[in-house]
Amino acid sequence: MSYPHSTFFAASEDDTRALARDLAQAMRGLLPASSVIYLEGDLGAGKTTFSRHFIQSLGHTGAVKSPTYTLVEPYELDAVSVYHFDLYRLADPEELEFMGIRDYFSDKTLCLVEWAEKGAGCLASADLVISIAIEGEGRRFQVQAKTLHGSKCLQHCKRI
Repeated sequence: MSYPHSTFFAASEDDTRALARDLAQAMRGLLPASSVIYLEGDLGAGKTTFSRHFIQSLGHTGAVKSPTYTLVEPYELDAVSVYHFDLYRLADPEELEFMGIRDYFSDKTLCLVEWAEKGAGCLASADLVISIAIEGEGRRFQVQAKTLHGSKCLQHCKRI
């Protein structure tokens, strides 16, 4: 089955914030179903920046820290538990099994995963894959649905 995809160019961080807000609003409409989003892109592409705006758009009012050294940062919100993963420093996917990775991908959870390829074989499949590429001073977001759930999210997103 083929699922939709779309692109969005963010000329500024404000544009990235707007895209994150729209995707969060679309995802919020599908809660409490669990969701998995993979974020792809080179170092400095904006994966953590997007994640920060996305998590804050879901209702988190505090700081959103990069989980580069902790591997995961949890955010407990009213309707969902959000887990932000950064697997850049992961040496072996088996480390994820030791930390109980499967427990994070359960009902009423939304998981954002940076560097998902480093956890291959141990992660839940993505509903959405967001690839971010640097283009001049801006960022090109390629958003691809991988499941029916991800497809519904894209259908409800205004910007893409």
